[in-house]
Amino acid sequence: MQTDADPARRSRDDAVSLFIRGPISYAAGMTDEQFLHIVSATPLVSIDLIVRDEAGRVLLGHRLNRPAQGSWFVPGGRIRKNERVAEALRRISERELGVVLPEARLVGAVDHFYPDNFLGAPGVDTHYVVLEFATEMRGETRFTHDDQHAALRWWKVEDLLAAPDVHANTKAYFRP
Repeated sequence: MQTDADPARRSRDDAVSLFIRGPISYAAGMTDEQFLHIVSATPLVSIDLIVRDEAGRVLLGHRLNRPAQGSWFVPGGRIRKNERVAEALRRISERELGVVLPEARLVGAVDHFYPDNFLGAPGVDTHYVVLEFATEMRGETRFTHDDQHAALRWWKVEDLLAAPDVHANTKAYFRP
């Protein structure tokens, strides 16, 4: 039986109270510690972008931030509180790629689990419910990476599946 003295219960209660107090958004002033409580207590909803070129290659970014730091991963990001999916798609593609993507189609939803978190705080894992969107780029498009990526690169599917530094969650999108 949990009591109010139970630290796990207090942590969950603190995260719940953040939601009840009002329209707080991490981007609008929530502290890292407050957001970490949310990460520890609930899944986050995010979007991953499967961007292909006319040759069938896939665009990946080399991640500088946690989770999945140091690996190649499809572009993507969290959906913010009160943000419509279409708005999030536009914001994420503009921020991470420097362009507004053409119409993208919803492929499915998957779970991503990571043993760490955005702060690297011990004992807090991260769970994302990811909406997977796909689009194909036609012609020449100049992409620019953001501060979350060291570089962007086109990959042949067989090469990304064989590469040790492409994250397993990205590889899962391309396995039969």
